[in-house]
Order: sequence, then structure tokens, then C-alpha cells
Amino acid sequence: MKPDQTEPDVDAMQTQTPSSIRSPVEPGQRTFPPGIIQTDFLFQGNQEILISHNGEHYRLRITKNGKLILTK
Repeated sequence: MKPDQTEPDVDAMQTQTPSSIRSPVEPGQRTFPPGIIQTDFLFQGNQEILISHNGEHYRLRITKNGKLILTK
């Protein structure tokens, strides 16, 4: 650190969310709580995805009725 610079405020850095994570929201647009992932984003046009969890593999698929099924 240069002598003319002040030390960064560590507490402020820990409570701020990086702007790269936040998405801009238009007025009146619906927002979702952190941790919610839309299926459109998750599946990206596919009908099923494979998920690895604790060394096990799972298949998450969208049925023809639009329901989700998770199988091991």
C-alpha cells in the first residue's frame, strides 16, 4: 500500500455484494430471493440435466406435463 492511501474498510467489503453478481432490475419486474435459479437458466433448452452431489450422480428432468423429476 502506498503511503498516501488509506486502509480499506474490511467490514464494508464483507457486507457489499459485488456488482457483477447483482442483475439490473427494471421497475415493476419480478425479482427472486438469492438462491433461486430459474429452470430456463438451469436447463438451457434441454429437457434433463445431470447433477453431481457428494460423489453421487442425479438426473433432473422436465416431464411432458412440465413437472420436475429427480432420480438417482
